[in-house]
Amino acid sequence: MENIRSRLKLGNKEDDVKLRKRKSQLYSKDDPCALGFRLALFVVAFRLVNCFLVQTSFVPDEYWQSLEVSHHMVFKYPSYSIFDTYGYLTWEWKEGIRGYSYPLLFAFVYQILYYMNYDSVQLLKWLPRILQTLLAAFADVKFFFFIRNLENTDTAKWTFICHLTSWFTWYCCTRTLTNSMETTLTMLALCYFPLPGSRSQSSWKYLTLVALAVLVRPTSLIVWFPLIIYHFWQEENKVKLIIHQYALIGSVFLFTSLKITIVNFIWIFVQFNFIKLNIFHGVADFYGSHPWHWYFTQGFPAVIGPHLPLCLHGCTLAVRRYKMLLFTIIWTLIIYSLLPHKEFRFIYPILPFCMVFCGISLASLKAWRRTTAAILVVTNLLPALYTGLIHQRGTLDVMGHLHSLCDISNNSQPNVLFLMPCHSTPYYSHLHCPISMRFLECPPNLGDDYMDESVIFYNDPLQWLRASFPYKSSLPSHLVMFDVLEKDISGFLQGNNFVRTAEIFHTHFPDGRVGRSIFIYERYNMFIEFTFNITYNQAK
Repeated sequence: MENIRSRLKLGNKEDDVKLRKRKSQLYSKDDPCALGFRLALFVVAFRLVNCFLVQTSFVPDEYWQSLEVSHHMVFKYPSYSIFDTYGYLTWEWKEGIRGYSYPLLFAFVYQILYYMNYDSVQLLKWLPRILQTLLAAFADVKFFFFIRNLENTDTAKWTFICHLTSWFTWYCCTRTLTNSMETTLTMLALCYFPLPGSRSQSSWKYLTLVALAVLVRPTSLIVWFPLIIYHFWQEENKVKLIIHQYALIGSVFLFTSLKITIVNFIWIFVQFNFIKLNIFHGVADFYGSHPWHWYFTQGFPAVIGPHLPLCLHGCTLAVRRYKMLLFTIIWTLIIYSLLPHKEFRFIYPILPFCMVFCGISLASLKAWRRTTAAILVVTNLLPALYTGLIHQRGTLDVMGHLHSLCDISNNSQPNVLFLMPCHSTPYYSHLHCPISMRFLECPPNLGDDYMDESVIFYNDPLQWLRASFPYKSSLPSHLVMFDVLEKDISGFLQGNNFVRTAEIFHTHFPDGRVGRSIFIYERYNMFIEFTFNITYNQAK
């Protein structure tokens, strides 16, 4: 009997231990579901803070190739506006080198707001950015688990810290730029790419995401070309890959691209037009050119910032395992270096590739990991906050000042003229009322021998103003300009009773035609001034 009791007790003890072990596994911190939920909450909160702490402008495309197009699509009808057209489309849309896939995303949001009668200017400005922020947060979470499956939890943690502390990612990922969406889709596609050792690879998923990236921005193919070739080379059944995936996915997205860019019942091949005008016709050179080495000496070091030493160290540690990622980074930099027109944002999509090497480097430092991570936070925090809150904020703040013109109590309609480099400010998407506005246009030379309006103006501002407004009745009611222009047209301002009503800070680094501050001038009617003076003297 004692033996039986002892055996029963031993069995109960073993059962109790197993139950406790199962319970601990269920609520373990390593449980993927619990970890994913906590990580998602943190990343969404982090990126929303990121979104609202970026209150500056970067490049005109974040409005003119997205929000302005979306606003024009939804609110352009005469029934909504007192004008025949409500908004403005730049020359790229008329020439068919831009696709509507990205603006359609925000047009859908605008349409819902319009039907619900909640189309306030604040919602029109912030909801698209919040949508972009949520997509970026989703890509962040997927990126963490991708590195976790590829390496281990420890490396994934340090890689994720490198990614979140990147000042350029903070600066760009929540903006309504095609480059931001391109980078988000690139991160997601990388998570499913068949890298050696990856347990989340899926050809269908990664090729679909790459096709979406190319649909948004055709230059995505530059980044993905070597990786697609590598995938094809490694694939055993190449015929099946070409027919069932490359051809099928490519044809579906090509047809989709043609359908959403149809104009006047004419199909437009945006990707072909984009390459033809920007590369073969050199239209991009019109907006500036840089020396061939610019990306290696300035562009890439600025974009990767304080992470550069870690990236270089990580490349030495993982060059054999991730040689394709390293090759893709170098390939992209070389191809973009061959193009005369260069910008920081063009190489933004390779930043997640660089973070893989940064994370491997940081994880290998062992005792110095926390100190190095703290240095990364401090050195990236200053440029992130400065560029997000201070540098180049005037062109957005000025639209807030002009929004007060939407509430007009008298019979006169305001007429605003922007005497600034073209597309310096957003337009109706940040005003959302049909007042008359005009800016200096600057379409490139597409075959005709001509000089654009902005060049003619800056060659002789006074002559342009006198020729454009020969009569006082044709004068605009408000002028918006950078402070560097004020001296050149002071005679015109004084002679036509323009008075400065606002001065808005823009940047600490004025350059050329872009000044430190933005001035708003308002014209006062002579009759009103004369009447006011008589009334004032009589009362006195």
